[in-house]
Amino acid sequence: MLGGNLRSVASHPAGRAADASGLSPRLSIIRGLVTGSPFVLVVDDDVQMLKLVARVAHQEGFQVVTCENGRQAMEELRRQPADLAIVDLMMPEVNGLDVLREMRAEVPECEVVLMSGHADVSAAVEAIKLGGRDYLTKPLDLTRLRELLHSTREESERRRALLASESRLARQLTFCGMIGRSPAMQDLFALLRRLGPHVRSALITGETGSGKELVARALHELGPRSRRPFVAVNCSAVVETLFESELFGHVRGAFTGAVTAKAGLFEAAHQGTLFLDEVGELPAGVQAKLLRVLEAGEVQRIGGLEPRRVDVSVLAATNRDLRVETAERRFRSDLFYRLNVVEVRVPPLRDHREDIPYLTAAFVEEFARRLDKKLALSPGAERLLQSAPWAGNVRELRNAIERVCLLADKAVITEREVEAGLAPPAPARPAGEEPAAVASLLDAEREHILRVLRQTKGNKYAAAQILGVSRRALYRHLERLGLSDMVRRPANDRPQSRSRASS
Repeated sequence: MLGGNLRSVASHPAGRAADASGLSPRLSIIRGLVTGSPFVLVVDDDVQMLKLVARVAHQEGFQVVTCENGRQAMEELRRQPADLAIVDLMMPEVNGLDVLREMRAEVPECEVVLMSGHADVSAAVEAIKLGGRDYLTKPLDLTRLRELLHSTREESERRRALLASESRLARQLTFCGMIGRSPAMQDLFALLRRLGPHVRSALITGETGSGKELVARALHELGPRSRRPFVAVNCSAVVETLFESELFGHVRGAFTGAVTAKAGLFEAAHQGTLFLDEVGELPAGVQAKLLRVLEAGEVQRIGGLEPRRVDVSVLAATNRDLRVETAERRFRSDLFYRLNVVEVRVPPLRDHREDIPYLTAAFVEEFARRLDKKLALSPGAERLLQSAPWAGNVRELRNAIERVCLLADKAVITEREVEAGLAPPAPARPAGEEPAAVASLLDAEREHILRVLRQTKGNKYAAAQILGVSRRALYRHLERLGLSDMVRRPANDRPQSRSRASS
């Protein structure tokens, strides 16, 4: 790997002003990038040639850094990507072709032009094969050099304008917090516009991270209840024994710890919308009571005698196939049909990849504003984001952009930084240890659950709390993983509360 330190900065007026003010040349370069000036790196062991090219480049509107050898050049490019690098072919230690190879591997976004005092056709051909943009001979034709710099500056300005236009277009394509220009998303938006003013109950389906809650909020905002409460509850995050209390409320003294009366979520959402996320995680007893509330429009607090009228629009979401859950008797069929008045399917990100540039532009703009940074993605970084699998859908994309923006220490985010943000480093192995065989996802899940159960000595209530799921969800995982012999509740499992037992 090439390495070294930057020693020389072009003595153009901007550089002298930075030095006089006490700022480092580094800060001057970044300031130039932030304000839109393209950046050129000039590499030559001839100081006079460095000064000549730097002067011409500065006259063409470039921020300029000069390096006297290839090691310094690669060190500088890793710190700050350039729009263009002009590299001498014949240099000691590391020649121009070696620098070109390294640049294409490390910083593929940077255009590279080689220059040489020897008219060598084979070297020019090799440079082009390696991905070089052009080949200049010395003494330099300054007219041709200016044309090259001018075209590079225009391309740089077009890229910046494209990024800005994508950000503006992303804002124009926003619909109730969602962004989409693709046919799949436009069809979804059209459906929401039709349903919003009328729907009282809907089932929103889609993979994790695809934006089901945003769809629920859109239906709420587009309907007549938009000025009323929108109450969301994640059914997989509520402790099973507290489900009834959370949804329906309780009176004072209804069970141990009920020192005051409490209204449930249905009452909190009165005349508004209640969003039940991961509705497939509801325990069977709560499913029956929820069905009654939906049919009668009344809730009865735990321990209370009088029912209370509620007027609530109920939207439910799940990443499971409730038809399969119903067929296997894990979900009540009558509740499924009551919720599934209309099904709204949210497409996974892989089905509308053409929206990734607009989503990316919007997320970068959002995090740059929040972090008070000037940030933009290089073309290579955009291509990498476009081709990534995104199993976690839009949520995973957003989290990845946030992570990269947090760690960014320069104005342009490169492909290398995005790649590092997408793939967290594997844990280090002791020297000499052979890598273990890669286990399947199911094997890893089975081993993790068994490890937690051993830790809790078989107590499934405690294990479910550690795993962050309901006890019913844990039983379902055990059955799916072929551990059905462990589904029976042992004697040391926590007993159910009075409210749960009474149901």
